[in-house]
Amino acid sequence: MSKVSDIDKLDRQILSVLMKDAKTPYTDIAKQLYVSGGTIHVRMKKLEQLGIVKGANLTVDYAKLGYDISAFLGIYLDKSSMYGEVAKALSEIPEIVGAHYTTGLYNIFAKIVCKDTNHLRKVLHNKIQRIAGIQRTETFISLDESINRPIHIIDEGDDENEGFSIETF
Repeated sequence: MSKVSDIDKLDRQILSVLMKDAKTPYTDIAKQLYVSGGTIHVRMKKLEQLGIVKGANLTVDYAKLGYDISAFLGIYLDKSSMYGEVAKALSEIPEIVGAHYTTGLYNIFAKIVCKDTNHLRKVLHNKIQRIAGIQRTETFISLDESINRPIHIIDEGDDENEGFSIETF
């Protein structure tokens, strides 16, 4: 597993740019940070090898594709030791787009995207609630998502637009 000390200011700047827009060409990032495109490429390979960068994601407006319901599920397990088995079963349900093992009331908190309330009901009844180890669920339908952004990773005092005059690795 990587440590914060494995990356430097330039790595954080590169990540910051790509977290805002993963389609930004390496050459554009290089110009913005005053380094070569090759440096960006090498740094990105390093970040992937360290496991910091795990891929790139496409942000899709599910509602425009006919998926009008986003909901969150609080999942109670029969025993917390069943988490691994239940998580594996949940991962096979395409409507579940995220799941977290949590503290507090629920053992698992999951996000689900469905076409409508009927679709949600079918997924809950026919798929989720039939998984061995799930005791019960609580469903929270999202009415609006007001914030969805990457975390700010540039340290205070670091200017994310400040470049480097020499290339280091």
